[in-house]
Amino acid sequence: MSHFMRSWLFTLLAVFSFSAFAGPNDPLFISLTSGEPHRVTMALNFGKHHNENGHPLSIFLSDQGVFVGVKSGADKYADQQKILQEIIAKGGTVIMCPMCLKHYGLSPGDLLPGIKMGSPKVTGDALFKDGTKTMTW
Repeated sequence: MSHFMRSWLFTLLAVFSFSAFAGPNDPLFISLTSGEPHRVTMALNFGKHHNENGHPLSIFLSDQGVFVGVKSGADKYADQQKILQEIIAKGGTVIMCPMCLKHYGLSPGDLLPGIKMGSPKVTGDALFKDGTKTMTW
């Protein structure tokens, strides 16, 4: 069997074995690095849907994703900010990357209501909960 075939087979087996251990209420951690409105909407709607189906949701806004979670993003991200507020209202957690916020010249005072400032503890507690599944946009 070629190296490519062995690699592909290993990947396929890994996917099926990991999915076999997925629980009906495993937490979902979404890393949102994109500032492209369509991608942001996809990520938020995906998370919202699974949160409504019983999966605790955490969304980590980093890199260009920080613009979705700040007041100055209201014009470009009005629809996405509405979804963020719906997620927060239903118990989802939205975490802002402090390094990214600072990199773009923004501060904690710029955050939308309900968004938490990230830290090793805040972000780690969401990311490393038992059974957490992760996705990135």
